[in-house]
Amino acid sequence: MEIRFQTKEESNRQQEEAFLKLSKPERVWRFFELMQKSKSLPVKEPASNSENFIINIQLK
Repeated sequence: MEIRFQTKEESNRQQEEAFLKLSKPERVWRFFELMQKSKSLPVKEPASNSENFIINIQLK
């Protein structure tokens, strides 16, 4: 494991460069993997008395 101290801009640039080195199909698969992993992130439920409306999209 390597620990690096860098700025946010440097980190973002490094991540972007690594992503752009991937082939187009690999990029698409990485995107799908990211979407799948994002489903396991904690979600804060909106307050029931909120004036915001909620759109629920049911994927089959």
